[in-house]
Amino acid sequence: MAVHPTALIASGAEVAKDAEIGPYTIVHANVRIAEGARIGSHCELGVPSALAEGRPLVIGEGALIRSHSVFYEGSRFGPGLVTGHRVTVREKTEAGSAFQIGTLSDIQGHCTIGDHVRTHSNVHIGQHSEVGNFVWIFPYVVLTNDPHPPSEVMKGVTVGDFAVIATMVTVLPGIVIGEGAVIGASSLVSKDVAAHRIVAGVPARDRGATSSIQLQDGSGRPAYPWTSHFQRGYPSELTEKWIAEATSFAQRHGAP
Repeated sequence: MAVHPTALIASGAEVAKDAEIGPYTIVHANVRIAEGARIGSHCELGVPSALAEGRPLVIGEGALIRSHSVFYEGSRFGPGLVTGHRVTVREKTEAGSAFQIGTLSDIQGHCTIGDHVRTHSNVHIGQHSEVGNFVWIFPYVVLTNDPHPPSEVMKGVTVGDFAVIATMVTVLPGIVIGEGAVIGASSLVSKDVAAHRIVAGVPARDRGATSSIQLQDGSGRPAYPWTSHFQRGYPSELTEKWIAEATSFAQRHGAP
């Protein structure tokens, strides 16, 4: 274990032998860190909280948590977690594999997040959110949860698999965003979004099928589903399947 002399690891914490812990980082007792994890400087992992109800913070294999990030106890992350700097994650966040959290993002906990979800900087995910697999959430997106703040009523946002939420979007409480939907930049989403539809505006309105958007590379190919042309950073067993599906679709429909 490569632990910087200034780091503090509480007795009771379970830290893999090959984990790296950076300067001035604090690891509290109710923490489980798996093999291959790298924790940057000035982080705090497993902040004690009654809201965690005794559950540990579990960090999966191969995690990379960058400096000044804070994770409360009570959350669980699959393998391949990657964060930017100054990330905050509250209690009872359940996330799958290869979750990427952008710099200065805030996850308020009591939420579920699927596999291969990517968030950019300054994203706020409110409590009781449910985010599917392969979702993209771009900078300054806010998923809200209180329909008449301040109150004790919470209605989390649901985001379907492969959805894309562009920058500066606010999604109101209880909204359901369908699989493969695309939310245009600076939109206010106040109604449910059907699968594979584009919405944009304030308030956001339906703008057509996602398949109507063409790649701006001169090829004339559709930009969505994005899996047909974007595979960077995903496992080959997934990307090969995506490419085969796109090729089959193009052959059936005579697309270029």
